[in-house]
Amino acid sequence: MAVLPIVRMGNPVLRRVADPIPVPVAGGFDDGLRQLAADMVETMFDAPGIGLAAPQIDVSRRIIVFRVPPERATGDQGDAPMGPQVLINPEFVPLGAETVLGWEGCLSIPGLRGVVPRYRRIRYRGYDLDGNLVEREAANTHARVIQHELDHLDAVLYLDRMESMATLTYMEEQKFFGPDVLASR
Repeated sequence: MAVLPIVRMGNPVLRRVADPIPVPVAGGFDDGLRQLAADMVETMFDAPGIGLAAPQIDVSRRIIVFRVPPERATGDQGDAPMGPQVLINPEFVPLGAETVLGWEGCLSIPGLRGVVPRYRRIRYRGYDLDGNLVEREAANTHARVIQHELDHLDAVLYLDRMESMATLTYMEEQKFFGPDVLASR
């Protein structure tokens, strides 16, 4: 496994829709994709982050890795701690119209955070490395990381989703925002 360089905002790969990955009929994905996934997981942990999409390592393919650390999981249904997961050709649908504001950062936009609306609950699907279809419901942090990483596959950065650039801040300065900033909708 290897820690790969993460490209930053401004690199054209982040503004290109990622290419789908052909799903094998049997036997799972090839060793090259398995190596890419392992390298992505190692890179995610090294960064450190809770999600990483292939375009962030300059690979325009529809694969993401993510996790839900215990300290970020709410314990609600669909938001329990999860170790590293790999999803190939992922997609999601919202489960209802409810959105929630939350702070987001991005490994491709280091040092900054902003308040982003996301669906509270979603259903997502994709393939694991063995070619099995994975379908889950997710809420809160779990749902937010899936939506954030799928945006990368569609050439969208969290900045594009922000309702107000007034909440864009350097991480060190986030302390100046009061707790009411997330309830200000």
